[in-house]
Amino acid sequence: MQPYIPMMENVSRVSVFKLSGLNFTSEYRYILFSLTLLCYPVILIINITVIYVIVMDKHLYKPMYIFLSNLCINALYGTLGFYPKFLSDLLSEHHVISYLGCLVQVFVIYSSALCEFSTLTVMAVDRYLAICRPLEYHSIMTNNTVIKCMVFSWFSPLLSMLVIVVLSSTLTLCGSNIEKLYCENWSIVKLSCYPTTVNNVFGYIVIIVYFIHSLFIMCSYIKLVRACIKSKEERKRFMQTCMPHLLSLLNVTLALLFDVMFTRYGTRNFSQDLQNFLAMEFLIIPPILNPLIYGLKLTKIRNQLLQIYQKNAIRAVSELDRQI
Repeated sequence: MQPYIPMMENVSRVSVFKLSGLNFTSEYRYILFSLTLLCYPVILIINITVIYVIVMDKHLYKPMYIFLSNLCINALYGTLGFYPKFLSDLLSEHHVISYLGCLVQVFVIYSSALCEFSTLTVMAVDRYLAICRPLEYHSIMTNNTVIKCMVFSWFSPLLSMLVIVVLSSTLTLCGSNIEKLYCENWSIVKLSCYPTTVNNVFGYIVIIVYFIHSLFIMCSYIKLVRACIKSKEERKRFMQTCMPHLLSLLNVTLALLFDVMFTRYGTRNFSQDLQNFLAMEFLIIPPILNPLIYGLKLTKIRNQLLQIYQKNAIRAVSELDRQI
């Protein structure tokens, strides 16, 4: 019996994709453009500020703060793959993206999302060692270990997404319409003319691996809670250094879980506005929330920010007096 081969009359080489999730009225697009134009600079400013504070203060050259700066760098990297293109699309009548540009956007946005999980995982290990095994902390969390953790945070996500993008680039596509605000790998895979077993299997392997990351973090926090309830001082330390990390994990996990599940199994019963917001959530909330909650919760960063603000204020007043 001959295997079924789909009719190929409508197959052509796809050079551009249409982003149908941007189907807004002109008035709504301009409002959204204004909000986005406000949001993106805020993301840039607060993340760059936290990175600057950590880099400039040698007292903050510790694993926890280095990993936090990595979280902020990742936020800048991931949002760069979305916001410039999104702002451009909001001012355009034709919402298209080139084939290569789409693959690059998939790589940047989702490698950033996976890097968020990897970074939160190494931060969980760091907090576990610091609180549960304080006497061994400095002998384990050496400079060499920190470098290995940083390499792990970036290498695994970048390699995973590189394989996914390469697999997607080999597909023969029977369509060019992506029903999202930005390019997403599963949306490309669904356009394939042929079965995509290899893509599906590898995609689910990546999802399972990073779901295990989340389980690992949750297990480490169960142990942390058990260790911290014994004394008031340890509870205070947990609330100050671990609660921001836990909030970051819950936020990015729920956002990405919805994004993955809805893209694969969602129905059209959801309104387009709700779909768009939930698709953008992990590109809006974590890049703003992470530096804010860490900056407010971690005393050393908060104090350093206040010192910088006071110095700048004094300098500005002195400059004004000089001009007068």
